[in-house]
Amino acid sequence: MARTRRIPSAPLAAAGLVGGYAVARFTKKRPLGGAVLAVAGAVAAQQWRRQAGAKAAAALSVAYVAGFAGSHPLAKKVGAWPAVFGVAGSVALASWVVVDRRG
Repeated sequence: MARTRRIPSAPLAAAGLVGGYAVARFTKKRPLGGAVLAVAGAVAAQQWRRQAGAKAAAALSVAYVAGFAGSHPLAKKVGAWPAVFGVAGSVALASWVVVDRRG
């Protein structure tokens, strides 16, 4: 049986944050962007739990939601896209440190 490759959780989480914002901005439909954010976050959380356990998944999920929430006030200071890329990078780094670098 062929072994399937999984996408590392770090780019998956970053893509959820960036993709959710991009979909909301370009379609002008915030709920659609929220759906992208939620689906990617749920997939990432499942992967975090499977690979690193429930505590790590909970902590990274909090970081994901905090990144989303924190990007809003940060956007007022640095702009929307820099804020989104900044929090996405931070969440991706945390995900890599906690989960992906293990192998």
